Amino acid sequence: MIGWVFSDFLGDGQEPKSFQQLLKMFQELLLRTAGNVSDALSWLTQLDKQYNLTGDDYGIADFIQDLIDKGYIRSQDQNNPSYIPSSKLEIALRQQALEDVFGSIKKSKRGNHDTKYGGAGDEPTSETRPYEFGDKLDQLAVSETIKNAHISHGLDDFKLTNDDLVMHETYQQSRTSTVLMIDISHSMILYGEDRITPAKKVAMALAQLIKTRYPKDTLDILVFGNDAWTIEIKDLPYLEVGPYHTNTVAGLELAQDLLKRRRNPNKQIFMITDGKPSCIKRGNKYYKNSFGLDKKIVRRCLSLAGQLRKQDVQVTTFMIAHDPYLMRFVEDFTQANNGKAFYSSLDGLGEFVFRDYKKNKGGRL
Repeated sequence: MIGWVFSDFLGDGQEPKSFQQLLKMFQELLLRTAGNVSDALSWLTQLDKQYNLTGDDYGIADFIQDLIDKGYIRSQDQNNPSYIPSSKLEIALRQQALEDVFGSIKKSKRGNHDTKYGGAGDEPTSETRPYEFGDKLDQLAVSETIKNAHISHGLDDFKLTNDDLVMHETYQQSRTSTVLMIDISHSMILYGEDRITPAKKVAMALAQLIKTRYPKDTLDILVFGNDAWTIEIKDLPYLEVGPYHTNTVAGLELAQDLLKRRRNPNKQIFMITDGKPSCIKRGNKYYKNSFGLDKKIVRRCLSLAGQLRKQDVQVTTFMIAHDPYLMRFVEDFTQANNGKAFYSSLDGLGEFVFRDYKKNKGGRL
């Protein structure tokens, strides 16, 4: 498949792949084919012919049967024997995306963006501190506490005092409502570069992070092309780019409307895009201009940025293109909103999103 480097998945090509290794390749292919199981299996079969992924004891047909038996794929219905991803596979895709993105963050040498302020929060850290009156004992550092008691009182007269107690340091967390905007205009697959798959991966990883680690937070996901509409988390693997312009205004207006319905005090918008705003809607007609930055469209975008600023909604833009005139627009937009902007490669996109989300979660006592 054009633009995908297989080396990380293929290994040295000496040994047949296990079910888990083939499953990881299948999941990646499934994202590239927008959830089309047949196409993904066809690609996997071609890769097997070229790189000898399987051996005599375990072939692609065995792998397909395992996918069925383990509940990763299922028949559409009795009248349609073709297979579709199961809910189990959708969860596995999000979890794999989280591991892929979070794993790259842990190995990164970039600076840590977490807040430096500690206190009685709900996000534990590796640091410890002495017990203070009112601390919750569910954050007790048991090993350090027992060690202190042993040193202070010995084994013959073992006892615990307040001076022995050690607590895990925590960072205060706040409930947050996030809207993630994903550009699905045609430029996201233009010139043979697949930009939509990394965007889908990041969206799935962010969704899985929030569902598992910050369950009190809310996440709404919307896509924007000529128009904007919301999608469910389960639909992310099937997201495709359309023959669309970039109606950033429609996306921001929908995000603004979604956040108005949320009661959380902290609200933010993440916008992943690779192109300039090139479309707005006037009544039932579209006003489009693909040739440079159109003043009328830009004014609408900057006006919305200012409105969101007054509503204390910060927009963080992740721009995966580096054209100078696009950067100028993003700078003007960011200044109008008092937001943030990152210019990211496709490989670094997930790291930027995750670090910024965790930074925004931190609060100062």
